[in-house]
Amino acid sequence: MDWQPDEQGLQQVLQLLKDSQSPNTATQRIVQDKLKQLNQFPDFNNYLIFVLTRLKSEDEPTRSLSGLILKNNVKAHYQSFPPPVADFIKQECLNNIGDASSLIRATIGILITTIASKGELQMWPELLPQLCNLLNSEDYNTCEGAFGALQKICEDSSELLDSDALNRPLNIMIPKFLQFFKHCSPKIRSHAIACVNQFIMDRAQALMDNIDTFIEVGHGLGSVGRGLRAQPQLTPAPLQHLFALAVDDDPEVRKNVCRALVMLLEVRIDRLIPHMHSIIQYMLQRTQDHDENVALEACEFWLTLAEQPICKEVLASHLVQLIPILVKGMKYSEIDIILLKGDVEEDEAVPDSEQDIKPRFHKSRTVTLPHEAERPDGSEDAEDDDDDDALSDWNLRKCSAAALDVLANVFREELLPHLLPLLKDLLFHPEWVVKESGILVLGAIAEGCMQGMVPYLPELIPHLIQCLSDKKALVRSIACWTLSRYAHWVVSQPPDMHLKPLMTELLKRILDGNKRVQEAACSAFATLEEEACTELVPYLSYILDTLVFAFGKYQHKNLLILYDAIGTLADSVGHHLNQPEYIQKLMPPLIQKWNELKDEDKDLFPLLECLSSVATALQSGFLPYCEPVYQRCVTLVQKTLAQAMMYTQHPEQYEAPDKDFMIVALDLLSGLAEGLGGHVEQLVARSNIMTLLFQCMQDSMPEVRQSSFALLGDLTKACFIHVKPCIAEFMPILGTNLNPEFISVCNNATWAIGEICMQMGAEMQPYVQMVLNNLVEIINRPNTPKTLLENTAITIGRLGYVCPQEVAPMLQQFIRPWCTSLRNIRDNEEKDSAFRGICMMIGVNPGGVVQDFIFFCDAVASWVSPKDDLRDMFYKILHGFKDQVGEENWQQFSEQFPPLLKERLAAFYGV
Repeated sequence: MDWQPDEQGLQQVLQLLKDSQSPNTATQRIVQDKLKQLNQFPDFNNYLIFVLTRLKSEDEPTRSLSGLILKNNVKAHYQSFPPPVADFIKQECLNNIGDASSLIRATIGILITTIASKGELQMWPELLPQLCNLLNSEDYNTCEGAFGALQKICEDSSELLDSDALNRPLNIMIPKFLQFFKHCSPKIRSHAIACVNQFIMDRAQALMDNIDTFIEVGHGLGSVGRGLRAQPQLTPAPLQHLFALAVDDDPEVRKNVCRALVMLLEVRIDRLIPHMHSIIQYMLQRTQDHDENVALEACEFWLTLAEQPICKEVLASHLVQLIPILVKGMKYSEIDIILLKGDVEEDEAVPDSEQDIKPRFHKSRTVTLPHEAERPDGSEDAEDDDDDDALSDWNLRKCSAAALDVLANVFREELLPHLLPLLKDLLFHPEWVVKESGILVLGAIAEGCMQGMVPYLPELIPHLIQCLSDKKALVRSIACWTLSRYAHWVVSQPPDMHLKPLMTELLKRILDGNKRVQEAACSAFATLEEEACTELVPYLSYILDTLVFAFGKYQHKNLLILYDAIGTLADSVGHHLNQPEYIQKLMPPLIQKWNELKDEDKDLFPLLECLSSVATALQSGFLPYCEPVYQRCVTLVQKTLAQAMMYTQHPEQYEAPDKDFMIVALDLLSGLAEGLGGHVEQLVARSNIMTLLFQCMQDSMPEVRQSSFALLGDLTKACFIHVKPCIAEFMPILGTNLNPEFISVCNNATWAIGEICMQMGAEMQPYVQMVLNNLVEIINRPNTPKTLLENTAITIGRLGYVCPQEVAPMLQQFIRPWCTSLRNIRDNEEKDSAFRGICMMIGVNPGGVVQDFIFFCDAVASWVSPKDDLRDMFYKILHGFKDQVGEENWQQFSEQFPPLLKERLAAFYGV
């Protein structure tokens, strides 16, 4: 006998469903309590499925809601449903998947996939066969409902479907789905291709076996591509599945075809290559599709193609068509302008709504070494991200701009003949929307086409600076961004030419009446600061006046960007900021904000980061402010650790803490230790920071450990007297963190060990074995990032400097990668101590360097001006080696040297 509801119970459930649609919060609270009570009854879930599948007299929203509440119950405690209840729900789902209402079908589909993903695919063996069977139904609703459910299962459980655990059902399902590519209903064609698309990225075997059936272009796209030339190769008729859909009338189907091609480009480009010409022609059409969702999917194709080695070869002849299409896509649509309030010029007095403020992520401290000819690498901010982020994040404009950016990086100057004629018209166009898109184009190609653009910049930069005072806010804001992309060139010219006018205008824009312009100008100014560095020193007073004035003017969101601009300024001009006049301007407003913010306010993050840069730059100038700042950081660390401990012990009572508070506080403490040096000693003496650090170094979160080791290194340099008593406890922890799986943690731990060596001297001896093997392993690991290799080499050198007898026996195992890692580092203290160490180890074990002596010679030659006693050490080793092998052998040996190396060694060391 089928389960039947009790009439009174049913009315109660229906009333509850009606109440839960009320906007009143008090009613909502009652509903939640009632739900908790009802969930005590095992057959409450039967009522819910009954309302969803059987109660056709009720309105659809109520029935659907009943299903969604049931879905939440399944998610939370399906394991504890009594078997009869679970079976009744499953049976009802399968029997009613063809409900006349599309909303109810979709709800049942969601319920099915939720049950399936609770580990029930294995426990519900009839599910997939029955759904696949229902696809054959003559009834449209049944077929569509079953497909909808299958699409959701494919999305949620794609890996499981392609595993032995279920006997590989895909072998049956994929060929089945392919049959439906030709179905008469667009909704069903769309489901079919969306199901198959789930398996492209995982390279599911069943799909790979059918890949030609899926892809094959048939008689080339020619036959379906409307007006495209037919390709001469003819292929068997059944192989035309994907492209039979290519010009489908239904936008959803076209979108899924584009998505399939984009994914195939990543995983099976080999299968697309024979048809690439036709596919590109097709994608050129789709990128102009009148449905923006289709155009956006198609535009992704160019982004993905640009990452393929084959891009240049297959796309070169199509640039003439593609470039104008991308440029056209970069114009704001009318709907964009409405959403962006493009007609609102002044909004600086309007407070920000909190949901507009994106969560910020703090980037933990990583210790790096200075390089030869260092310049900031602008590639991370290559995406056009400073512009219209309030829009639904990804749209055709952004995608087109990103595609042009990556293509500029592939084709370089070859792009310009297709672009320059267009650019001229755009940049001087009377319509602001067109002019704005031209400025965006100019910014998008900046990185890739810089060389080719140089001849035009003396004329273009003044034009862009003029656009900074355009009457349209959206033109002013994009001009800020584009100018920041050319900052490197601006700074390379005499300052009065472009730097001074650009800086003057950007500072005015920082005080613009429009919030979007303020934001763009602040970001652009931060980029300019990074490029110009000390070139800004003469203008510091004027810059600080502007930034401090902005403090009183900005709403919440832009304040956060202003902190960044101030921090970057401090990083860029360094100790030049340490003038009483500048400190007087800058510190009061920063400290006022610092006092206003509560310990749990996330706005502390950017402010702490900013203060960290300021403290490092001001050095002793920060002393009057350091005590309250130091105390608060220690408190933040302590609070977070305590909260984490309570959460671990009673997860049901306490919330997990946001560890970012602790990470940012540790990083500011590092900034203080670095800036104040020995002055930090009294602060450390009066606090329990070493105890806290011991806990942080063992935290489960890598970023916490990363920042702890940076602070440990900085405290070791600033006040070793407080670190030394803890060394016996700290060293084993440092040793276990020499794990290159966590690059930044490993990097900072390595650096800290090196700093400890320099303070410990010969007393380091008991700890050498704890760390040496790991360090040698890391320096020999392929694909290790440069920064980590450099820090590892320095630390091995320093270990050898203080304990040469212990380290020298392993010389042969690391000398070669050691030399290649350090040849590009500028002369500095760290390099000095490391090379002294290597010289001392060669003294102990000269045989260890013999086979790789040419690498040692090369590393020695990388020194521009070593200290006299270090130069003597090099001299002795080089001449010792030469005397050892004899004049004739030395001649043969030095024949292998590159000319430059030969010259330098002869000039500096007379060998």
